[in-house]
Amino acid sequence: MVLPRLSFLRPVCALSLSVLAAFFASGAYAQQAFPAEVETALARAKVPRDSVTMLVADAEGLRPPRLAWRSQVPVNPASIMKVVTTYAALDLLGPAYSWNTPVYVDGTVSNGVLNGNLYIKGQGDPKLVLERVWLLLRRVQGLGITTVSGDIVLDRSTFENTAENDPAAFDGEPLRPYNASPDALLVNFKSVNMTFTPERGGQLARINYEPPLASVSMQPTIALAPGECGDWRTAIRPDFSDPNRIRFNGGLPAACGEKSWAVAYADPRTYGLRAVGGMWAEMGGRVGGQMRDGRVPPGLKPVFEFASPPLAEVVRDINKYSNNVMAQQVFLTLGLAQKNRGTFEASRNALGQWWRDRIGTGEAQPVFDNGSGLSREERISAAALGKMLQVAWRSPVMPELVSSLPASGVDGTLKRRALRSGGAAHLKTGTLRDSSGVAGYVHGASGRRYVLVAIANGENAGAARAAFDALVDWAYQDN
Repeated sequence: MVLPRLSFLRPVCALSLSVLAAFFASGAYAQQAFPAEVETALARAKVPRDSVTMLVADAEGLRPPRLAWRSQVPVNPASIMKVVTTYAALDLLGPAYSWNTPVYVDGTVSNGVLNGNLYIKGQGDPKLVLERVWLLLRRVQGLGITTVSGDIVLDRSTFENTAENDPAAFDGEPLRPYNASPDALLVNFKSVNMTFTPERGGQLARINYEPPLASVSMQPTIALAPGECGDWRTAIRPDFSDPNRIRFNGGLPAACGEKSWAVAYADPRTYGLRAVGGMWAEMGGRVGGQMRDGRVPPGLKPVFEFASPPLAEVVRDINKYSNNVMAQQVFLTLGLAQKNRGTFEASRNALGQWWRDRIGTGEAQPVFDNGSGLSREERISAAALGKMLQVAWRSPVMPELVSSLPASGVDGTLKRRALRSGGAAHLKTGTLRDSSGVAGYVHGASGRRYVLVAIANGENAGAARAAFDALVDWAYQDN
């Protein structure tokens, strides 16, 4: 569903763009002084002025920006790009949009046995986590099926060529869950969560694995070791090199108590099969054939469709906790919905068209890659992002977008970054090796609302965080 655009918003939008354009054209922004606190923090962090871009402007777009510095320079926004992806999704699909995962039965059911194959077709659900997979499989058992005499087949064809992505390609860290690749049937972000629980008065810690993975040997216990907790992940000496076995060659320091660790599975292409197979077996289900990838036979009708949470909830998870693979699932869904292709290329085209139609061409169009910001290619200027945030502020989906952004000092990635002034802001954070920033909305002490964009690119980008926090405080103190 595409939300209708309200015609009465267009004159206001045009006014805001003309105000910004006049201000930028005047060249005044190039000479503008930084707030003293920001200048001091940048100097202390040894971050050059020319490494940052900043914009603080009226959310309604009715006044010239309070601050604009290098705001038309395209930069790598890191995870701030998720704000573009999620607003585009809310605008194009609507907050109530949901994904369906259809389930098919090819055969007859008698005495608890499906005499044939069971098919589960992924259609991009970003939140098919363990408890929801369990509910889906319970629905299958609710059909009277405890044994599948044939195969359980996972159809992942809705998204094209995503399963072949190398999780080590971005930064050489294939076991980090943030590097998980999108998948039409994305089960639990392709990750395994391990909980280490020491026995009382014993010498061992028990290891619980979620989910259980079919045909994978999982070490059930680990010895407790003396000493401080410290770098316990190194102390347990994990070995994830063999997809058929998870083991630990060290010991867990007893001082640690209970610990949890989520890792991406070593063979992501088979993760879905192993996870669904393991959970089905744990629930008492049996398979006479095999777990395999395949396609639903033409003409077969689903026996039920398993619905995801609404997009508004998904967007909240993406922005509050900066979930990369969920953002990429939404990005690919836009290509599927707008261009009938579940590919990154189709999604880039869809986002480009949406940007031209909805945001306009007054600023350089962003460079889209995968929509999550986990990219060296994506680019956007502070002026362009600020313009989009102004359009979003006046849109019907503004409440859903703003509430999805981390609140300073309250939750998400800003839980530990309260404003010194005690003010309030909803801001998306972004961090890569050479990019750091925040962008979103600041609620001024005067009652006015501001869009704020602050991004640093360069070797020392992360050190600019204190300066950006000072900028947010300055934006708040407007009376």
